Amino acid sequence: MFEVVAFYLFAILTIVMFVITVTTKNALYALSSLAAGMIFISAFFFLLEADFLGVVQIIVYTGAVMALYAFGMMFFDTISDVEEKIANPRLTFLLTGLVALVVVVIIVSPIVGANITAHYPVGISGNFPGVIVGNVQDIGIVLFTKYLIPFELAAVMLLVAMIGGIILAGKKMDMDLVQDTVQEQNHLHSDFNNKKDV
Repeated sequence: MFEVVAFYLFAILTIVMFVITVTTKNALYALSSLAAGMIFISAFFFLLEADFLGVVQIIVYTGAVMALYAFGMMFFDTISDVEEKIANPRLTFLLTGLVALVVVVIIVSPIVGANITAHYPVGISGNFPGVIVGNVQDIGIVLFTKYLIPFELAAVMLLVAMIGGIILAGKKMDMDLVQDTVQEQNHLHSDFNNKKDV
């Protein structure tokens, strides 16, 4: 009974938050309601006893992605109205069809894969002495045994991307500082010449 009430409560709250995100014209309200909707989505994972996915939903989407959106919104003029012009409607139609196909595949795949047995079933952490049985422990064991090399490669790739982003941002900041300094010197020089002529 508790799960049913919690499901409907979080479903209503999630829908309300995303409706506010789509309909509001205030960027701050849109970002705040989007973050709240992401947090409410994590509640569904906790109701399904998928603790790891619930925590990842909060940390990655609500934390990292929302921070990225916030930084991105700072570079746009949110007050002015934006007029969208679709340059290629056929491409838009094709992409929409592909998204719909992916959604159908995601919905149908659990039915198709009902008879597939996993090599690492849920509850494998109970086979190890001194390990607490749980969803997070199962994912940790699989991640650091079978998928250790892909996990480490993904970590290295993210580190390289982060360092590259920092370097590119640093170069852009240096160029902006140089341009600002040159403009300021030209402005001071023109002011000095004007005073000298007077």
